[in-house]
Amino acid sequence: MMTENMLIAVARGEFQDPLWVNHLLHHFADYYFVALEAYEQDPATAPPVWQMAHDCCKSPRLKALQNLLLGVNAHINYDLVFALSDVLQDEWEALSPQQREVRYADHCKVNVVIARTVDSVQDQVIERYDPEMDLVDKLMGSLDEWLISRLIASWRDQVWRNAIDRVVASQAERASLTQKVEKACLEIANSILFKQ
Repeated sequence: MMTENMLIAVARGEFQDPLWVNHLLHHFADYYFVALEAYEQDPATAPPVWQMAHDCCKSPRLKALQNLLLGVNAHINYDLVFALSDVLQDEWEALSPQQREVRYADHCKVNVVIARTVDSVQDQVIERYDPEMDLVDKLMGSLDEWLISRLIASWRDQVWRNAIDRVVASQAERASLTQKVEKACLEIANSILFKQ
């Protein structure tokens, strides 16, 4: 759903640099498929945050919203940091401050697409597996969609900062930045699971 809505937004010209956004979108998707393939081949080779997300999906005690948020956490807070830094790495030094602002504006524009997509995901995915969420949705009106959109937007703000940190870091510093990102993602996953 989200990928389809992103492709539509790119085709409609909603981004300042649609070619760059399209390139990032495909590179970002690759991270998901690589992690999924690693987990399917040998779960221990997948990034820990993806191991946790996939392992938890096997638990019947978790709600659909928790499973979805675990995957969104792994894909945004982990995969997107690396996909974004990969795409920015080769061009960052050559970009003017204005061009860097365009990159950031396009990154932020994705939040608008996410906000447009949240209700559909809720209706077609979450409520399908957790019918009681339909009652929650009706009681909360548009507040639940707004809350999820704000949560994801705040995650994506941190993703941008983490990606830029990686872009400007030395090779030696990147390993510790990777550990920092991984630790933060696992902490978020634990909070989704209501663990300390």
